Amino acid sequence: MKMRKLGRSGVEVSPLAFGGNVFGWTADEPTSMLLLDRFVAAGFNFIDTADMYSKWVPGNKGGESETLIGKWLKKSGKRDRVVIATKIGMEMAPDKKGLSPAYIQRAVEDSLKRLQTDYIDLYQSHIDDADTRLADTLGAYEKLIRHGKVRAIGASNYSADRFEEALAVSRKHSLPRYESMQPLYNLYDRADFEQKLQAVCVKNGIGVISYFSLASGFLTGKYRSEADLGKSARGQGAKKYLTDRGRRILDALDSVAREMAATPARVALAWLMAQPGITAPIASATSLPQLEELIAATRLSLDSAALDRLDAASRSS
Repeated sequence: MKMRKLGRSGVEVSPLAFGGNVFGWTADEPTSMLLLDRFVAAGFNFIDTADMYSKWVPGNKGGESETLIGKWLKKSGKRDRVVIATKIGMEMAPDKKGLSPAYIQRAVEDSLKRLQTDYIDLYQSHIDDADTRLADTLGAYEKLIRHGKVRAIGASNYSADRFEEALAVSRKHSLPRYESMQPLYNLYDRADFEQKLQAVCVKNGIGVISYFSLASGFLTGKYRSEADLGKSARGQGAKKYLTDRGRRILDALDSVAREMAATPARVALAWLMAQPGITAPIASATSLPQLEELIAATRLSLDSAALDRLDAASRSS
């Protein structure tokens, strides 16, 4: 498998990242272990999670995903075969949020303990912290990199202007720069990334790892009416896509999928992988058949006619 460079970090990743938001939520421990084993056996190495996954589940407090990944790393002995990306910044508790140097130092130790590893390959600012100076946040990351606890840093959910400012601060103060951006981006949710952020990432050689790559499952074709939303625990997240534009996109995906003997999910991911600047879309699975779909998407190449048809169907009106 041809690996892709993650920005200028020297870290190389597979063209697809496994989304760890399902671990400890819709994928229990045995299932999570099975999926991770298969993912790595298929030649992939990129696993994305966050400290707060899956705090939204009743009874959970955050850290469940990292904990399961840590158990898998210890059991499998495959730490040197994977790139672990996790995130910090979203609220874990009233006193556990943000990107202050003091909290970064505290949070990284918690993540390392849960992951049962002594370093994190990609440590990402999950959300911007307007109350902390960028230089202070980047300075804290510099210390983690210098001490070998983090290999590279990235950002998520930053505006284009704020991200450009962060890159400028890195240059001015000779601090580590964000080597990756994790934006909301898929065949339906295009505007926010494409308007300005995409150009910033391409210009600066930033690796882009898109989240909600299948629009909460909508782009698989699983949810075509409100009656379908009860098919899974994540179904309600697809409700907002049930629009005329959403149906046009599904029609185009169906058409291209038929012609290529593929599925809508494979086509939607292949479209993402073909977009300028995209390093590796993030997608999750809760069963082996779902994971095989994701793996198959990396072997699908769309021609210009198919890409044009999908672009036209998904263009904002």
